[in-house]
Amino acid sequence: MSKSSSHQSDWSTGDSNNGMSHYDSSNGADSPEPVVYVPPGVAEKEEKAVTRSKFLVFFVMVLAVSGAAIATFLLMEKQEHDDFAAAFAGLAKEVSTISRQKVDQIFSALDAYSLFISSQVQEDANSNWPFIIIPDYSKKSEKISELFGFKNPAMSIGTLVGEDEKEKWTSFVLESAPGWYQKSLDNEGNKFTLDELMSMTIPFVHEYNLTDNFKPIPTQTTGSVMPMWYRYPLEPQNTGLLTTGYDYLSVTEIAELYEASRLTLRPSLGFTQMLNTSEGASFGQFVIDSQIVQPITENAEIVGMIWLRLPWREFFDNLNVDGLFGMIAVIRSSCEIGFGEVVDTANEISYSIAASGAVFLGQFDAHDTQYDDNLVSRMILESDLDNEQLPEGLCVHKLTLDLYPTKEFEETFYTNKPTTYMIVVVAIFAFTSLVFLLYDYFVGRRRRKFLERIVKQDQIVSNVFPTAIRDRLFMSGQKGSDQEGLLDPLGGGLGSGGAPLADLFPETTIMFADIAGFTAWASAREPAQVFILLETIYGGFDKNAYRHNVFKVETVGDCYVAVAGLPEPDKEHALAICRFARDCVRTMNATTLKLEVSLGPDTSDLELRVGIHSGQVTAGVLRGERSRFQLFGDTMNTAARMESTSQRSRIQVSQVTADLLIASGLSASIVPRESKIFVKGKGEMQTYWLNAKAAKGLESTNSKRDLLAVTETVPDSSDSQSVKESNVDLFNDVGTMTKTERLVEWNVEVLASLLQQIIASRGDVEDSNNASLKKEEATIGTGDTVLEEFVPIIPLKRFDASDLSKRLEATSIDIGEEAKTQLRNYLANVASMYQDNPFHNFEHASHVTASVKKLLTRIVNVDDRNGLTTSTSDVNLVDIAGHSYGITSDPLTQFSVVFSAIIHDMDHPGVPNAQLVKENTRSAQIFKKSVAEQNSVELAWGLLMGKEYEALRACIYHTEDDLRRFRQLVVNTVMATDIVDKELQALRKARWETAFAHNPVHDVSLTSDDCKATIVIEHLIQASDVAHTMQHWHIYRSWNEKFFMECYAAYKSGRADSDPSVNWYKGEIGFFDFYVIPLAKKLESCGVFGVSSHEYLSYARSNRDEWVREGKRLVKEYLAECEEMFKEQ
Repeated sequence: MSKSSSHQSDWSTGDSNNGMSHYDSSNGADSPEPVVYVPPGVAEKEEKAVTRSKFLVFFVMVLAVSGAAIATFLLMEKQEHDDFAAAFAGLAKEVSTISRQKVDQIFSALDAYSLFISSQVQEDANSNWPFIIIPDYSKKSEKISELFGFKNPAMSIGTLVGEDEKEKWTSFVLESAPGWYQKSLDNEGNKFTLDELMSMTIPFVHEYNLTDNFKPIPTQTTGSVMPMWYRYPLEPQNTGLLTTGYDYLSVTEIAELYEASRLTLRPSLGFTQMLNTSEGASFGQFVIDSQIVQPITENAEIVGMIWLRLPWREFFDNLNVDGLFGMIAVIRSSCEIGFGEVVDTANEISYSIAASGAVFLGQFDAHDTQYDDNLVSRMILESDLDNEQLPEGLCVHKLTLDLYPTKEFEETFYTNKPTTYMIVVVAIFAFTSLVFLLYDYFVGRRRRKFLERIVKQDQIVSNVFPTAIRDRLFMSGQKGSDQEGLLDPLGGGLGSGGAPLADLFPETTIMFADIAGFTAWASAREPAQVFILLETIYGGFDKNAYRHNVFKVETVGDCYVAVAGLPEPDKEHALAICRFARDCVRTMNATTLKLEVSLGPDTSDLELRVGIHSGQVTAGVLRGERSRFQLFGDTMNTAARMESTSQRSRIQVSQVTADLLIASGLSASIVPRESKIFVKGKGEMQTYWLNAKAAKGLESTNSKRDLLAVTETVPDSSDSQSVKESNVDLFNDVGTMTKTERLVEWNVEVLASLLQQIIASRGDVEDSNNASLKKEEATIGTGDTVLEEFVPIIPLKRFDASDLSKRLEATSIDIGEEAKTQLRNYLANVASMYQDNPFHNFEHASHVTASVKKLLTRIVNVDDRNGLTTSTSDVNLVDIAGHSYGITSDPLTQFSVVFSAIIHDMDHPGVPNAQLVKENTRSAQIFKKSVAEQNSVELAWGLLMGKEYEALRACIYHTEDDLRRFRQLVVNTVMATDIVDKELQALRKARWETAFAHNPVHDVSLTSDDCKATIVIEHLIQASDVAHTMQHWHIYRSWNEKFFMECYAAYKSGRADSDPSVNWYKGEIGFFDFYVIPLAKKLESCGVFGVSSHEYLSYARSNRDEWVREGKRLVKEYLAECEEMFKEQ
């Protein structure tokens, strides 16, 4: 407990110039000035400062090396980037130059072809516009297309036909088309015949009805039209028709291009969406291609035109540039790219180009903006015409080709050289640093060990001693050797002549608090449960001590010792310790109520017995091995007597303490004890009970400490397993619960944890056949009696190591809120069906359950501590299963035994089976023998089979085999609690002697694991049923008295023939000699339960001896109490 530094020098009551104790001032006026204690925290801070300095130096070195490494990396990387930029610039320049040349070549070829056609018509006397014949058109077009630079161009020739020439045009087509069709077939090797081509020809000038599946209709254009005449290559369109006679001017885009060429007498270029048939390109199902209109003139007038589709993908595919890849080509037009009546504001299209082929990316600028600085741009189609000279809506396209690199292209120029050079620089630094670090490590390791030892010693001393004592310990230690005194502050005084660290405190109040009933309670618990109880209770006391400024001296077993008035003087020390004692009693009562839910029956019966006395005390450090701060004097002895003569849940104060309370105006808070007590060495003393409820002055006034402290705690675990979060709300309400309700909750937690293990052991299994399981539930246990279902050997589920991989983690299993609620309701109903007997009641059933749970826990703890060894160093589940004869291999077996312990005395009438048979009760008429036990099974099983417990049953068993095994285990286990039936007892004895005989027998079934497991389970429940005889004497005495009261009540009510008090003393001795002790020996000899079997045997013998000494007196007391009870009734 931390104290204010202002009190560290005046905790003693002695007079000294420097506020030190008597022994310090006695050293003389010339004694040197005391060495001031320097806490290890200062050394730690200095160590941290040195460490920070080293880290700073190291950090500066890292920065320097990092700078050099980064500079090297950046320089090398820049060189690679420059190489990349130069290579791209050269390649892009070559691409742009070739592209410009190809575009110029296309337009030059079209211009030459138009002049050729015009001159051919003029020279042929039989040909005139628009009725022209071009000899060998297919061959000439084939040759001219070779100049375009891409394969399979789509090119056609249209002639201008006036309104009055349309009918003549139709006749001309029918007459002339077969001639050039045939020549085209001969030249192109078309797969169609002439007749097929003629059937595909629409002779009149037409267009397509877009709303009627492209059905050809006469052109709707008035005036001159431009029907298609010649086409290369000659092939039908998607409509299945040839384009001969198709009016170009019916297409808006071509009409606009024609109009621009008519006005300028120059070729026009435009863009349109074309159906994509190229592998790899994607823009929906279309791509953006250009179409070119080359006018054919005669006497400066357009008489026809050449139409050419310019596919940009094929254009870029045939650039024939070596090493071309990883380049983005963006074609930008000076005009908006429109399609029909819709005008798109975009004026650019993008392709990814490489030697392997080009890919259409879309009608947008697709390049990566990080490569803007690498742009190579060139005009590939120029025009000296100003668009303002054209009518509104017409535009002459000027094309610019912008080329950009891609990440793929750039990455080919990057190597590992920058990284390699950087690693070399860093490696040099790392080697140098390693040498430095190794040196620093070996130097610092000893320094750290030195400091760690100091820190640990300081922590230990600070936890054991008050602050002022700690300071003086280190001061005295430093007066010797600096190093030895610091490392071993207590060692300097061991056997030496140094003055002891001790002082007299004239005004203190001491409290002794003992947990009444703890020793007996602990004898029936696991070690982990004992420590959970003590840690929880003492933890609450420690927080109370902080609230009230009380110093905790020590805990000895279940005794808690605290003092007020030291090491810091406190005028109200008596009031402080009384407030503290009051809060400790409250904490004790509240905590045990809460812990009963997790630690089991009798926990709430534990109470605090407190004694308080005030006076002077000698306090100091008793040096030697395991030195600690201790109190001595008559005040300590008297306070201990106040506790030992106090009563449960009461606070006894001495006359001295009472006087101090009266002086503080708290006379109403004490009540004189009815009679004086005798104190060894002091004689009779008048003492008082502290009545905390009667005085408001006992309420704490230390608001700051009240806010910081938490006076009540909730246990965090049950046994070795954490208490479920679902119990938090339950703990909040546990103070209002009855004892039976708390026991129900404890049993719920015990069975719920076993249900988790059952579900986990199933692993990932398929759902059972619900119909067959329902049928089995309806038929099982429907015989005449329960006893007829008893079998000598229960076939248990054998352990299979291969199942380990299928098992789940039990703690991760959630049985579900519905099943948990049904389990709680079931156990509440079971508890309600127990009669209000002194012995055979639900509390006793819970006591039996606790013993069963303890013994089952010991079964699975197979290790040397339990007296069990294995032939190898590894203990696995196979070893455990074999050692326990299969009991631990199946969680359902363990659940069944615990379940049987809970229900084994349901509706027990408080009289033996022989009396029930004699009275010829209804249950005796049905069962004949083992009446109470069979009745319990019938009631519990019938209740469990109710519709309201379906979810609970689904958790217990999953298959018909599980159900049958569960039923058989319950029957055998409950029947084993009938220890009076001589026939059953003889059968069990014979099976035990055969199964666990030293000499093997020929009957394998009687020595099998199933047989041994069955016998062990029966003896386990028998031992648990009389576990009070094999536990602490106080537990045995308590339950023995309750059993006597039950038997005496039966006698007084006429349900027993003889007075039990007559033979009770001798009967208990015989019960120990002929049943309890032999049973405990069997538990030890079977070798399953480890140290628990030895513990049970030891307690049985001890209780037998104690009963021999005290039994007759106790029987008289039992009888007197019973007589008094019956008189009151």
